Amino acid sequence: MKQFVLALDLKNDPHLIAEYEAHHRAVWPEIIQSIRASGILDCSIYRIENRLTMILKTTDEFDFSQKAIDDLNNPKVQEWETLMWKYQQALPTARPGEKWILMKSIFQLSQI
Repeated sequence: MKQFVLALDLKNDPHLIAEYEAHHRAVWPEIIQSIRASGILDCSIYRIENRLTMILKTTDEFDFSQKAIDDLNNPKVQEWETLMWKYQQALPTARPGEKWILMKSIFQLSQI
């Protein structure tokens, strides 16, 4: 199993943040299916103010590039991503079109 941690910001608007959280209490079934089919075993999103952190636990075979290709070819995923972009904003260091950014692990107690 692999684990990844990613970050993204939300627009700093309490109403939009509340809407975003409401969408995540009722994620569309097609999105859940797409996540699971890609090899993601678990996905957790945490929020502090307008900063999000997502933790992915995946199969060893999971590949971000393949997930991106699959997502581009899935109209329902594209619809969801377009909707989510209403609430999200890229981190200041993001490249054009980049949303969630992979975080670098700097400490793991289990490695000591």
